[in-house]
Amino acid sequence: MTTLGIVGAGHIGSTVARLAVDAGVDVVLANSRGPETLADLVADLGPRARAATAAEAARDTDLVVLTVPLKALADLPAEAFDDKVVLDTGNYYPQRDGQIAELDDGSTTASELTARTLPGARVVKVFNNIFFQHLAALARPQAAVGSGERTVLPIAGDDGAAKEAATELLDAIGYDVVDAGPLADGWRFQPDTPAYGVPYDGSSDGTWSGDTARRASADEMRTALEAAVRRGDQR
Repeated sequence: MTTLGIVGAGHIGSTVARLAVDAGVDVVLANSRGPETLADLVADLGPRARAATAAEAARDTDLVVLTVPLKALADLPAEAFDDKVVLDTGNYYPQRDGQIAELDDGSTTASELTARTLPGARVVKVFNNIFFQHLAALARPQAAVGSGERTVLPIAGDDGAAKEAATELLDAIGYDVVDAGPLADGWRFQPDTPAYGVPYDGSSDGTWSGDTARRASADEMRTALEAAVRRGDQR
């Protein structure tokens, strides 16, 4: 992997961009407002970063981080994502996205919805369960894989090679991986599950302050994933 596309340059997107640049990865950033609105961020990231349209950020890169609201999926240039590994950070927030019946009743998941919208992409769910400040603070790129010094991030996906690509990126920016299973099991680390946010939060009151980030081990994450209760099954 030589170039990372980032479609959606908000908190998570810009944090991943910073970690990638620091790891020696070139990044191409895009948002819904146009490349010119990313000038300050690109300047801050340095010569490894440039701004582009969403289509360019998807088409002209080796791996794509997609970090946009579910309600914005329909606005994406779907063909530009064909044959791409897409790392989907999306979560379903009804107060933002509006009510989506098949997500409300648990008959599908947010990333499966992304995969349907981008049928040519190989989607891996990742980065959706961690606060952006924790993501920045917990990266340990110099620590060895499996050393116990790194925090883990869960991933879910249906394509083995795509999962390997995601794991390689996470390794480069300083994270280990716990494989949560197929894309349909991405619900195990969605909002309102034990794996969402809490494993990384070292505060005593759940404030999710970036100053209280704590390492989450593989065993802890697996326990949290197993304890999840699916939306629609909460009775």
